[in-house]
Amino acid sequence: MARRSLALTLALLFSATTFAVFACVGWYLYVALAHQVRKQDDQDIVLAARHVRRLAAELGSAQDARDHALRLSSAVLGNQALALRIVDAQGHPVAAHDEGATFDEPPRPLDDAVTANDIDLSAARAGALVLAPDARIVDTAIREWRSVQGVPVRSIAFDVALRNGETVRVGIARDLRGPLSLLDSYRDTLGLAGSIGTLVVLLGSYALVRLALRPLRQIADQSREVTAYRLDRPIRVKHIPSELATLVESLNAMLERLHAGFQRLSQFTTDLAHDMRTPLSNLRGATEIALARPRSDDEYQAVLASNLEECERLSRMIENVIFLARAEHPRFEMRRRAFDLRDELERIAEYFEGLADEAGLAISVQGSASLSADVELLRRALSNLLANALRYTPPGGTIVLAVQAHEATLDIMVENPGTPIPPEHLERIFERFYRADPSRTRGPESTGAGASAGLGLAIVRTVMELHGGKVRAESDARSTRFILSFPRA
Repeated sequence: MARRSLALTLALLFSATTFAVFACVGWYLYVALAHQVRKQDDQDIVLAARHVRRLAAELGSAQDARDHALRLSSAVLGNQALALRIVDAQGHPVAAHDEGATFDEPPRPLDDAVTANDIDLSAARAGALVLAPDARIVDTAIREWRSVQGVPVRSIAFDVALRNGETVRVGIARDLRGPLSLLDSYRDTLGLAGSIGTLVVLLGSYALVRLALRPLRQIADQSREVTAYRLDRPIRVKHIPSELATLVESLNAMLERLHAGFQRLSQFTTDLAHDMRTPLSNLRGATEIALARPRSDDEYQAVLASNLEECERLSRMIENVIFLARAEHPRFEMRRRAFDLRDELERIAEYFEGLADEAGLAISVQGSASLSADVELLRRALSNLLANALRYTPPGGTIVLAVQAHEATLDIMVENPGTPIPPEHLERIFERFYRADPSRTRGPESTGAGASAGLGLAIVRTVMELHGGKVRAESDARSTRFILSFPRA
């Protein structure tokens, strides 16, 4: 299915709107002109009728009217569209004038012209259209009809009282073909002008819309060049309109997020390979040494124990990676419930009590509150923080698990004394596989059940994001503090 052109669609809409405007304006002008022409024609009829009445009223009898027929006909002279007919009370002709009798010698009226004889002034035909001798001649008395030949006519009929008491009936008619022809020509001119104007608008708007959409084409061209390896190149368009500036900013922000995501993924892959290579190398090296020559049972048991430790480390690493991958899935389900936070903290402290005793450390729980959260995820986050605190707290120190209730948040703080973390590392320590030690070597403090292979703090941040909360680290000469902030309902 062919895709519709936006430029053509907009051009057609503009053209349709223009055509509608032209049609409305043309119709208004046509009606206004028709009204003006009709008003002017009716004024000519009324003026001619008043002039004839004034002249006829000065005559003494119908015979005088016949004798002065030319004088009476002068009221319509000079206007070939007007025709005059005057009859006496018995219907006998008194005076008549039409277009052919005025402008041609000898008279040659048009075949379908309105002649004086076309004006039927009989009482049966005229009826209420005939004005009384004392009635005022106004344009509302004008009536429209068609001649025998079908010519449209507007006329007025009225009686005139002569001085001897006789009356004559006068009819003045106007041929409407001229005005109607003018209106038809005007209508055709308006239609032609509107059609040409609409065509011009169609072509002009199409060209202008294509010109206005040029930045969109530039955005599309640059977007086609975006690949996984070229995400650091933002979209740049010269003379971009304000309506598209937001789109470009959004696209560039999206590219920045994708670029950062790809960089994190690339770094994560590199770090994961690096961290997995160490235990695999240890496994291989220990096995190769054990197979180099016959060993005693104790030596084989030592190798197997070392290999088991490395396997456990790999297992924890894989488990943590799987958890992070699942937690980032949009359909990850949490099982929230309300529970007593102090009871849970004491349960976790009791679980780590054996390791703390071996390291010469103490664990203290302070404060209490009720929290609605996923208990399993909270245990996992706190276990990682406690394992981290156990590794870096000097012997004789005390690790504190404290609950602090605020107006908007409920904070859980894990505090331990020890060497402070440099400020430049406080935010990055929550990244996956990030270590403040640039050598990235695994010292003895990272071994054991609490080792997290550089993913412990990343898991803590993920757990807090799932709960809609935040985690932050503070470190100074006194202690290092990890604070979990849960939003209060």
